Amino acid sequence: MHKMIRKITSSLGRHVSTMARGTTQVRRFLHGAYVRIHPSVQEALMEGRPVVALESTIITHGMAYPLNLSMAREVEETVRVNGAVPATVGILRGQIHVGLTDEELEFLASSKNAVKVSRRDFPFVLSQGLSGGTTVSGTMIAAHKAGIPVFVTGGIGGVHREGENTMDVSADLTELGRTPVAVVSAGAKSILDIGRTLEYLETQGVCVAAFGESREFPAFFSRQSGFQAPYHVRDEEEAAKLIDSALGLGLSSGVLIAVPCPQERAASGQVIEEAIQQALSEARSKGITGKEVTPFLLQKLIELTDGKSLDSNLALIQNNAKVGSCIAVALSKIQKTRRKGNLPHQGDTTAPQPVVIGGINVDFIAKAQNPDILGGGQTNAGRVRRTFGGVGRNLADCLSRLGQTPLLLSAVGKDEHLQSVLHYCHHMVSQFKETLCQAPLVCIDGNVPLSTIQYVCQLAKEHQLAVCYEPTDENKASKPFLSDSWKALTYISPNLQELRAINRTLGNPVPAELPSRLEDVVQTAVALACPLLAHLQCVVVTLGTHGVLLCGKSLGGSILLCPGAQEQTAAASLCAAHYPTIPISREEIVNVSGAGDSLMGGILAGMLAKHDTDTCVQMGLLAASLSLCSYEPISPEISTSSVSQEQVKSRSWPEVKVWKMD
Repeated sequence: MHKMIRKITSSLGRHVSTMARGTTQVRRFLHGAYVRIHPSVQEALMEGRPVVALESTIITHGMAYPLNLSMAREVEETVRVNGAVPATVGILRGQIHVGLTDEELEFLASSKNAVKVSRRDFPFVLSQGLSGGTTVSGTMIAAHKAGIPVFVTGGIGGVHREGENTMDVSADLTELGRTPVAVVSAGAKSILDIGRTLEYLETQGVCVAAFGESREFPAFFSRQSGFQAPYHVRDEEEAAKLIDSALGLGLSSGVLIAVPCPQERAASGQVIEEAIQQALSEARSKGITGKEVTPFLLQKLIELTDGKSLDSNLALIQNNAKVGSCIAVALSKIQKTRRKGNLPHQGDTTAPQPVVIGGINVDFIAKAQNPDILGGGQTNAGRVRRTFGGVGRNLADCLSRLGQTPLLLSAVGKDEHLQSVLHYCHHMVSQFKETLCQAPLVCIDGNVPLSTIQYVCQLAKEHQLAVCYEPTDENKASKPFLSDSWKALTYISPNLQELRAINRTLGNPVPAELPSRLEDVVQTAVALACPLLAHLQCVVVTLGTHGVLLCGKSLGGSILLCPGAQEQTAAASLCAAHYPTIPISREEIVNVSGAGDSLMGGILAGMLAKHDTDTCVQMGLLAASLSLCSYEPISPEISTSSVSQEQVKSRSWPEVKVWKMD
């Protein structure tokens, strides 16, 4: 045990919900064959540093070469200077790139055949191996999937003039209504119907705020549009708080921060309006429609204003990049402050850490593209994914995402996978090292050597520690039960097969065949759990699609998860409570390897937060449902906002059935 602790000790810090979302989206996004995230962007996202997404339609369709290239480079540099990492989004040869190299920027800037890519265009462009620039809509999609909450652009699309007749409404508006990304822009392009654009945004549930001292909604080249934004934020801190609130609420809609063009570079509203009317007339006469209208009008405005519109365009883009980067930095500080506020200080002995002792695995999952595997040495096309698992790691991961700070003790191999494991688990690493005997809870899995399990059980007996044992599998389940060590355990979380193996080791009668009908499953589980409750506080039997069965001491109809006072325990009776699963369709399930660990992690996190038993179990069921729909064993979507007492209370739950075991 001591040797193992010396080899590797990782203590787990709280994983902030927004960072958790970002991490999962980065990782899941990388599983696709159509995506590449630049290493600098990926590293920043993993470390919780501010990242700003940038569109590329302005490069491919907004300006001529080489001005477009120098503009793109300058905008990226502005983002860096102001403390964030730029992530220009573009499509290169059928692959979405989040973050571009300088060579890739030049490729898009000089391309003669680049496609303008919005939501509707992705399937065709990617399937045909084409290259293109992403619009506001397309960039929002990529940014959200990559976990980037802030996106800077020049101006958004909107309702075109005479849109009430043509129904020409930009996909940017509907994207803002269904994708939770904050868009920083100089309002809507002045060639549009600003009033109807704001009305449409209201219908889509988009929070719109002007940036600065005025509520005046800017009109791209001009600081005034004649319309007021619903709200305004005075500076980047207020903007960041607004975005943080939107993300924290889990709204599916975006936020629009409208930043006016700098006063000294803004164009005259009257000059721009006269040029727009002339350009619109020419577009109609030439029969220009659809997504070709905006590039035509912007180019025509440059000609008609003798370059004044272009000068304003360059100024507002740079200004938006500066403001957006400052907002991203402020948002990152809010998130980091929240995390620090939930972490214990090194000298704080009032909130000792739970300890998890168990395995870390590197799993390689290969899946053939076709259901029929070809024999005879032929190549079978497919996909290989690398994930990180191990019951102990999974449990610690889940607890850390739910606001706890577990200390993970594990042995790792000194090989090429070591750094990958430590990098993947970086969100769990902190500098706190609480001793085992101070822990409010110790979790141990069946991968741990028998001598270590016995050592932990001895410590638990001497120091009255609460210990949870996760059996891991049918063959390892019985390790603590080979001696009297198991009597020092507090909780175990076996499935029915593991519970039968434990009873077989103890010499108790066991059924030859295990039932499948729910009523029979419950009856069998109760019979197998009953002899263990002479010493254990609670047996949590995971039943797969049937849910979970809690067996233990009950007082007032609720199973007691935490050991109580002697008089309270004496008054309790043995009961079993069945909690059904959250319904999930087969199509939604992508991974079952970590659902049980997520379930137990959620239950234990609730217990450590001193919630009632029903809330604890329902938190576990929420966590399990998220992991079933994740490519990772523990869904990085699990957080203190997605799995919480508030989330539990906001849902309706099926009735919990309780049976007496006495």
